[in-house]
Amino acid sequence: MGLRLRFWGTRGSIPSPGPSTVRYGGNTPCLELRAGDGWLIILDAGTGIRELGRSLMERANGQPIKGDIFLTHAHWDHIQGIPFFAPVFQSGNHFTIWGSKSLETSIDRVVRDQMSPVVFPVSFDELDARIDFQELAEERRDGRGYTVRAFHVQHPGGALAYRFTDGPASDRALVYVSDNELGPHASYQSPPTWRDDFTNFVRGAAVLVHDTTYTSDEYEHHRGWGHSTYRDTVELAIEGGVEMLVLFHHKPERSDDEIDARVAECRALASARKSALKVVAAAEGMSLEI
Repeated sequence: MGLRLRFWGTRGSIPSPGPSTVRYGGNTPCLELRAGDGWLIILDAGTGIRELGRSLMERANGQPIKGDIFLTHAHWDHIQGIPFFAPVFQSGNHFTIWGSKSLETSIDRVVRDQMSPVVFPVSFDELDARIDFQELAEERRDGRGYTVRAFHVQHPGGALAYRFTDGPASDRALVYVSDNELGPHASYQSPPTWRDDFTNFVRGAAVLVHDTTYTSDEYEHHRGWGHSTYRDTVELAIEGGVEMLVLFHHKPERSDDEIDARVAECRALASARKSALKVVAAAEGMSLEI
């Protein structure tokens, strides 16, 4: 069947509900990915994971819920939904949370600390589900029904990009890059080959979900903040021979109408480059077959 993807949270930095964000959504990052055998993979745990949890409970019909949760990094907007993810309060459920080996603090510690009594009324140790923690570096791993590779991207504090295929024999890939600054900045201390290596990492992907927080004008005031422009991301997708680019991590202030305009600009840029690249914007509830 191949990979199946659904968006539950598409906004960056902070939840942004309201009448101007209703079409593309106001929840922070969370995607549901299903391997061909149905195995559950969750990408990031922003506020979108709350509604995903409700949906999983309804679909489970009382059966245990099991899956892998891949966190790109530990910034607040990517983990803040975990305490509100209903399946972790149910005995018999089992999740493995994956995070980067290179974080200053282990992903285990970060998740536990955000549920300490000072900031949350229910402690992590009171959760009824079984939750394991695993660390991942730039390596390939064969999971249950899927294969994943990771790549270190440019973001303050560190972050990972992920490339998923439906097992080692498949060449149809999803590349997920929630937070990444394609522009150079001295603070990242990236190797000289980083951009070429990253382009090779995304090369040939059927779907690339990538951070497009800023316009080119906005970016001039936010260099080093760890996010990319629409133009730079389109250029990356074209250079990497990607089939479909999904604009993601929408700026909190970006209205639905503004996102429509940015999609049109990105499509025009691809057309001007005589590229067959398809461009869409991530919207809550949107599903893709890969």
